[in-house]
This record gives sequence, C-alpha cells and structure tokens, in this order.
Amino acid sequence: MSATAVHSLWTTAADPIAKIDAPKIEYAQLSPMLIVIGAAIIGVLVEAFVPRKSRYYVQMFVSAVGLAAGFAAVVALAADGYGTTKAQIAAMGAVAVDGPALFLQGTILLSALVALFTFAERRLDPATHGNRVDSFAAQAASVPGSDSEKAAIKAGFATTEVFPLLLFAVSGMLLFPAANDLLTLFVALEVFSLPLYLMCALARRKRLMSQEAAVKYFLLGAFASAFTLFGIAMLYGYSGSMSYGTIAQVVDGTITDITPALASTMGNDVLLLLGTALIVMGLLFKVGAVPFHMWTPDVYQGAPTPVTGFMAAATKVAAFGALLRILYVVLPGLRWDWRPVMWGVAIVTMLGGAIVAITQTDIKRLLAYSSIAHAGFILAGVIATTPDGVSSVLFYLLAYSFVTIGAFAVVTLVRDAGGEATHLSKWAGLGRRSPLVAAVFAIFLLAFAGIPLTSGFAGKFAVFKAAAEGGAAPLVVIGVISSAIAAFFYIRVIVLMFFSDPKPEGPTVAVPSPLTVTAIGVGVAVTLVLGVAPQYFLELAGSAGVFVR
Repeated sequence: MSATAVHSLWTTAADPIAKIDAPKIEYAQLSPMLIVIGAAIIGVLVEAFVPRKSRYYVQMFVSAVGLAAGFAAVVALAADGYGTTKAQIAAMGAVAVDGPALFLQGTILLSALVALFTFAERRLDPATHGNRVDSFAAQAASVPGSDSEKAAIKAGFATTEVFPLLLFAVSGMLLFPAANDLLTLFVALEVFSLPLYLMCALARRKRLMSQEAAVKYFLLGAFASAFTLFGIAMLYGYSGSMSYGTIAQVVDGTITDITPALASTMGNDVLLLLGTALIVMGLLFKVGAVPFHMWTPDVYQGAPTPVTGFMAAATKVAAFGALLRILYVVLPGLRWDWRPVMWGVAIVTMLGGAIVAITQTDIKRLLAYSSIAHAGFILAGVIATTPDGVSSVLFYLLAYSFVTIGAFAVVTLVRDAGGEATHLSKWAGLGRRSPLVAAVFAIFLLAFAGIPLTSGFAGKFAVFKAAAEGGAAPLVVIGVISSAIAAFFYIRVIVLMFFSDPKPEGPTVAVPSPLTVTAIGVGVAVTLVLGVAPQYFLELAGSAGVFVR
C-alpha cells in the first residue's frame, strides 16, 4: 500500500472525531469519599515527611478529622435531601447518591471512627524500653523474632502506616455500596480489600499467626475478586453495558435502543445467570456467608484485634450495601432465579454459623462464627425484596457494627503474659475479677443473641418481620431456631464469666486509655439506645430505603 493511500486512510479516520467533552463530576455529592481519600493521602505524606516521634499523634489527628469531616458531609447531603427527593446518579453514571448509599456511608464512617480509637490504644501492653506500644508490629518488614525486629522494638518504632491504610480501606468501603456501574464496583472492592490484607499481617504478638491469616485472606480474597471480575465480564457480554440501569433494562426487556450486537446476546441467559452467580459469589465471600466463609475464623483469630473489630463491622456494611444494590437495582427482573438460591445460602449460613460456634474454644473464633450466623440473619432481610426488607437490613447493619467493635474492644483488655488471653478457659471467673468489664461484655453478647432491650433484638425483629411479610415465613422459623442455638453459646460465656471460680494464674484486665473506654462506651450506648428506643432509627432507615434507578 502506498504512502498516499495510508495517509488518506488516516485522514478520513481522523476527520469525524469531535472534541472530547470534559467529564462532569459533582464534587459536593462525592465529598464524603473525597474527604477520606484526601486524608489518606495526607497520611501517606505524613509517613514520608514528619519525624518518627510525632507521627503517631499527627496520624491520629488527621484520621479522626478526616472521618469526622466525611461523616459531617454525609449528614449535610442527607439534610439537603439527597437521600430522598434529590437522589441522583453522579459522576457520569458511576456513583449513586441516594438514601441507602448515604445511610451506609454514615454507618461506615461512624464505625471507622470508633474503630480508630482501638487502633490508637497504647496502654494495654506494658511499656518496652520506656516506649508505649500499640497492637501493631514495631516494624512490619522485619522477620518475626529476628535481630532487626528486636532492634526496632528497642528503638520504639511503631507502624503508624495503619492509619492511612485504615482511611484507604474506608474510602473503598464508602464507594462500594454507592457504585452504580460494575467497573466502579470492582475498583472499590480492590481499594478496600488490599489495605485489609496488609493490616491483618501486622499483629505485634503472635506475628506468624497474623501473617498466616493475612496470606489466607489474600489468597481467598484474590479468588473472590477473580470470580467477581469474571461475572462482570459475562454481564457486560450479555448487556453490552457496565451501567446498572442499562443492565436492568436489558434483563427485564424494557430497553428501547437495541443494536444488532445487543440483539444477538440479549437472549443468552447462560451469560446472564453465570455472570450474576459469579458476582453474587464474590459479594457473599465478603459478607462471610456459607459456603464462602472458610477464611473468616482464621482471619478473625490471627489479625490484630482492633483490625478484626473494624473489618467485622465495616466490611459487612459495605458488602451488604453492594449486594442489595445489585439484587434490587440490577436484577429485580431475575428475582425468581436468585431468591431460591439466596434462601439456601441464608439457611445454611444461619444454621452453620450457630452450630459450629458451639464447638469453639477461642473467643475470637467464637465471634467469627457468630458473625457468619449474623450474615445469615441479614440475608433473610435481603430475601424479602420489599422496601421494608431494605430498611430492616440497613437498621441491622447499623446495630451490628457497633456491637461488634465494642465486643472486640473488650477482647483486647483481657490479657496474660503472652498478650490477649483469647482462650475461653481464661475467661472463667472474669465477673469476680473485673465485674464492669464482664458486665459490658455480657451486654454485647446479649445483643448478639437478640435478647429484648438490646439493639440485636430490634434488628432481628425488623429483619424477620420483613422476611415474613415478603413471603419467606419458613426462613423466619429457621432463623428463630438458629437464634436459639446461638443464644446457647453466648449465655455459656456469660455463665463462665460470672458463675465459675477464677483461676489463680488467670489473666488480668488491663486498664485502657480513654480511647478504648470511648469505643466501648459508644458501643454500649448504641446497643442500649437502639434496643430501648429504636423507633427513630427504624424510621430513618425506612426513609433511606429507596434506591435511585
């Protein structure tokens, strides 16, 4: 081909290109995420430029201000009507700003702020070489037990990188339930997963166990991400679009602009069903539902306890938010296909979590199986497929996240020579040794069990009521049976604490700083307020329960 022919091809191809429009970004509506990402980036700069002695205080301040400002932005958006009348799709169709998104973002930011206090706690371990120490390794890169680790401990080093990592994880979690196209969903998934993989490996005590937990979480998480990405590719192949709205129109057959390419793939239900199954599988992995729960007990046990508390609370909120949006916004036309499968998952999750928890002897593993059972209870609300179903799930997530962070904060206080005493036998007689700590932990356990006058009862009642009204009454019966089984092992721990004799070589209860006291105090306050007077919050969740389409 001659040069002139090539040139003529090139010019004709280039002629019709119009100018590319600049993207239209609604910065005000995206402000909660942007504030937290900004704070995380400042945290990275602090690591680079601030002297080591001052980093802890600067990072603590930046993180607290960033999370508080993000929450203030959520409240301002909600007050301005973006949760109800002004709900819209922002960022050129990538992000939904609506009631469920704002409610879940507020819950994530508040629970992250409370978790931040447990991250910053420095009074539980005795000071080493005159330096106060936190729950995280002195130097993450050093081999456990090596000379470099001993030197780092002696020099008083601290892994203050956990603060920007926490903020990056939170920023991904804020985007996850608000994502309005599949690509944004996947980016958010990776943004909040990667910092969590890192933070799980940073325990100061039991370093090898912590690193093992991180590797397990990373490998299984990478599998789940791969499944999600496969599912995204298949749904894109089916509908020719990444946008939730367009996929929903193709699924229920209301799309008007049908191209020849779309016409050839629209009838291919295999792509649709496989794509849906793979994406939902990835999300069920994140919430810890059976049979995608295998990572949960090992990771909860091995990770530093403040990270476990944060992860157990905030990841569930973000993942259930994304699952609700996928099922209610993208796939309402596929309800008869996904509901029976979700029934099965909810049943095995409720029963599996409750039954296996009975056999546990480690308090963190017990709470891990308890969180699996709770994932099953929340799924009952998801299955309702009614507006009440959405609002009950939102309320349950709010109640559950504070109970969880509070419970894990209490676990950090019970210590022996090797650090946290997590074996159940060590908790015998704790009620006589430290009545206040045992009483607070008992309140959290009763909330997990769903006893009246706690937030757990109000949450379970709302979810089961929505499920029964949505035609899933048999599921509610199984849920109540599971709750009864679960109540057994919660009450067993309470009996162990108050009605057993303390062992002479038993653990001590460390006196925490005001930071952990605040985290536990907020947990107790929210648990009791949502249990005694839940009406305002149920109405708030009800008014926030409408997705923008």
